[in-house]
Amino acid sequence: MRRVPLLPLLLAGLGLGLGGEPEPAAPSGAQCLEDDCFSIFWASQPFAEASAACNRGGGHLMTVRSTVAEDAIAVLVQNRSGQLWLGLHLSPLCTEPAQRLRGFQWVTGDRRTDYSNWASSGQRCGQRCVTVSRELRWEEQRCEEPADGFLCEYNYAGSCPRLPPAEGLSVTYTTPFGARGTDFLALPPHSTAGIPAMGLELHCNEEGESGGLRWGHATPGAWPCRLANGGCEGTCGEEGGRPRCSCPDGKVLGADGRGCSSPCAGAPCQHHCVVIGTTFLCMCESGYRLAADGSSCEDDDDCAVLPRVCEQVCVNTEGGFECHCHRGYKMVEGRCRPVSRCYEALCEQQCEEVPDGYRCSCFPGYAVDPQAPTRCLLHCNRSQCPAECDPHTLSCECPDGFLLDGDEASGQVCVDIDECDMNFCQHNCTNHPGGYECHCQAGYQVFRENHCIKISEEDEEGAFSGDFRPDPLTPIPSRTPPKAKHLHPGALVGIAMGVLSTALALLALGYHLAKKHCRPPSTMDYKYSGPHEKEMGLQPVTSASATSSQKL
Repeated sequence: MRRVPLLPLLLAGLGLGLGGEPEPAAPSGAQCLEDDCFSIFWASQPFAEASAACNRGGGHLMTVRSTVAEDAIAVLVQNRSGQLWLGLHLSPLCTEPAQRLRGFQWVTGDRRTDYSNWASSGQRCGQRCVTVSRELRWEEQRCEEPADGFLCEYNYAGSCPRLPPAEGLSVTYTTPFGARGTDFLALPPHSTAGIPAMGLELHCNEEGESGGLRWGHATPGAWPCRLANGGCEGTCGEEGGRPRCSCPDGKVLGADGRGCSSPCAGAPCQHHCVVIGTTFLCMCESGYRLAADGSSCEDDDDCAVLPRVCEQVCVNTEGGFECHCHRGYKMVEGRCRPVSRCYEALCEQQCEEVPDGYRCSCFPGYAVDPQAPTRCLLHCNRSQCPAECDPHTLSCECPDGFLLDGDEASGQVCVDIDECDMNFCQHNCTNHPGGYECHCQAGYQVFRENHCIKISEEDEEGAFSGDFRPDPLTPIPSRTPPKAKHLHPGALVGIAMGVLSTALALLALGYHLAKKHCRPPSTMDYKYSGPHEKEMGLQPVTSASATSSQKL
């Protein structure tokens, strides 16, 4: 670490006893910096007694953590030789030469340091303590053996500067740890400054508005202005030989007659204090008003202010207010807007507002699910509609009664199946998108969806026939349309072959019946079982039966 050239400064700040030998309880010399003071005691004592003497003065044996403390030792020792205790003692049983402090620790309980200056090396054991000499080298010594003296250290939170020199006035300072002198550069709290020529004693314990220490006097008011401005924080003036302090604009003289402070210092204002000349005025934050006592603040009812601050409902709060809306309205950008029930609807596609709430609807090609009114099912009311395709699986679906047509290039569509071409109805058929409806001819009525039965004579009176009905009912599909699927080309070929086979069979049957009618009677006849049978039966009969039938 770079050494700081503080030796001239410390020499100037040295305080020595005045005349003769110092009292046994007083240090032989002392010097102070801004927050620290150091003193030297030339008294032969073992380590424990020396440590106790420093503690009685409010300090502890000196710690040497940097070259600054080393310079202080050099000033205090001056030309006198001897071994002085430092605040360093061995805690373990043996020293550890590899460490900076060799296993020692400070009396403050720590081992923090940026500096060491050992005179010798090597391991030693037992209760060891450390002394320093004029050469500033550290020596290990048995703690129970007396040294020639000891060094004390005192730490403070602040200090008072030395009083500025005044012609014809000498000042003697006394520290709280017993050091006296005239050349201190800084004085710790509770130090005194004696000025015999004025019969005045000042104390370093009066705090200014900034919170720092300064010199003060037990009696209020200024002392002669030639010494430290009479103690005035502002201006010191003497009228008729009597010193008096005054303060700048915006500040007033304190109770001690020397310090200056703001008129708001100690004011009872609850919120804000405003300086007006040499007095003050209390003010309140927005949303509050000043109470009758002139210092406290009470909440102001903003909702009572006219014109109304809120569009619908105003709620007063501590120091402010909140705007709310009536039921059925919602705050939108600071305004109350009617709330649409569709905001809370769970409609899958579209929502329509109705007087009593909302109603779900669907996009074209979809219909509301009768089992779940908020959902939509794929539906088409035209002969051709777009297919519903999954972009992930590339699969498409159509409603019941439709077939998927097209390709990826032209787009997939759903084409209506014409069920009437499939002879689902016995008589007449009407095709609808996604379904069909069966009708019967005059004199018949629908039976079991696809079939027609003849109307009996009793039911014909007053009844109607055919497709005419006085009050048409809602058509009911005669059967559920087939599920939309792709028809394989093989299926189409199979259907065509089936139709062709049926036509050929009917043609062969007609040819057979015509040939039978034209040939001569044989010994074996056939009879038809009757039109009411579901199947045609051909049965052989004996010749006797045939002969009797011819007679008949």
